[in-house]
Order: sequence, then C-alpha cells, then structure tokens
Amino acid sequence: MNALSKSGVANSLSLLAAPTFAVMALVTAIGASPVDAFCSSSPLGGMAPMYFLMSVFHAAPWLKLLSRPPSCPAS
Repeated sequence: MNALSKSGVANSLSLLAAPTFAVMALVTAIGASPVDAFCSSSPLGGMAPMYFLMSVFHAAPWLKLLSRPPSCPAS
C-alpha cells in the first residue's frame, strides 16, 4: 500500500467519525430507557451528550472539506 492510498483511507475514516457519533447520539437519545434517566443525576449525564460532543470534536475534517473552494473539472 503506497502513501497516497494510505492517505485516502485515513481521510475517508476521518470523514466517517462525525456522522457515526451523531447517529449514535440520536439513537441513544431516542432509545433511552427510564432506567437511564434514573441513573443520570444531571441532564448532561449519559451517553447521548458524550456522543454528541465526540461528533462535534470530530467535525474538523468536514469543516476543512466544506471550506475548500470547488475544484474546476479537467477540460
């Protein structure tokens, strides 16, 4: 595997992290059981806020991708 393909894999994986954590936060928040509310003493407790924060922390590759100017197609 050459350096270019390793870089492509790393870029793809970095773009997958934020949406994965966002989906995990949504599923955890929607599917929360009453026991989760009982065990959590704070509204910021539990797994859903942690997954949300992880998706925010892993959003940098998406922000970098969106901030790039569009590339011109080759003629």
